[in-house]
Amino acid sequence: MSKKSSQPLADALKPYVAPFRYDGSGEFHLKSHKTNAKGGLDKDKATKIIEANREHLSDFQEKLYAQDRWSLLLIFQGMDAAGKDSAIKSVFDGVDPQGCEVTAFKQPSTRELDHDYLWRSNIALPERGRIGIFNRSYYEECLVVRVHPEILAKQKIPPKLVTKDIWRDRFEDISAMERHLARSGTVILKFFLNVSKEEQRERFLARLEEPAKNWKFSMADIGERGLWAKYQAAYQDMIHHTSTRHAPWHIVPADHKWFARVVIGSAIVSALDKLDLKFPEVDKADRSEFGKVRAALLKEGKGGK
Repeated sequence: MSKKSSQPLADALKPYVAPFRYDGSGEFHLKSHKTNAKGGLDKDKATKIIEANREHLSDFQEKLYAQDRWSLLLIFQGMDAAGKDSAIKSVFDGVDPQGCEVTAFKQPSTRELDHDYLWRSNIALPERGRIGIFNRSYYEECLVVRVHPEILAKQKIPPKLVTKDIWRDRFEDISAMERHLARSGTVILKFFLNVSKEEQRERFLARLEEPAKNWKFSMADIGERGLWAKYQAAYQDMIHHTSTRHAPWHIVPADHKWFARVVIGSAIVSALDKLDLKFPEVDKADRSEFGKVRAALLKEGKGGK
């Protein structure tokens, strides 16, 4: 897609991307980002944008797969009940599942703890032509592990390496890895689903009151809720130190799930639009052979042998 043809799409989506994108330039204050923003939209208008983004994403995904040059890594982080699962399901509704892979990172296994903390993420990175979706990620190592020091103690790191600078060290390591991936052809987009404490409370209540949602609730969620301030401080520090032009964070207002999906879908489509994705061209020799095959198939349809 040429720059001229892609400009209208980029312009149309910019209001739903630019205000929420942070690439490390300037100051960052998480508290200044509203959780209930709607971008001047109502739900009906948002639904139309979501549907249009799905069509664009489906088209781009086919070209990404066929061109086999770029890969796309999408990282989703957020507090419990922020809407990560439903956002991924909605944004990618209708996209060919063969070209996408979702990896959910849970508590590390014994084998994973015998490797460095980036190992299990590295082996799940998307191949060229694919979209990799991380539902939580290596950023948990700067979030839940930071809030719960007892987890760090189980990671078998030599004690003398666990210094007061360990979080800054991890920020540097992660940023270096992401820079390497970007230089190798992986487009990285990171989404923090910014939900308010009150909205989380409402969603927890919904999980308790609806039998079909009971399975989503865990008593551990309440314990984590009690550490809200510590998590917000950890997110503030992490986003501030790991946002770059090649791997920006998007601070997604998540109180209204429909608007979160507008922001996420628009950011993904805008990024893919800039890659000038095209189906590979067939050379003249192959086209000549295709013509012969077509003629033979047409002849079969007329009763030929």
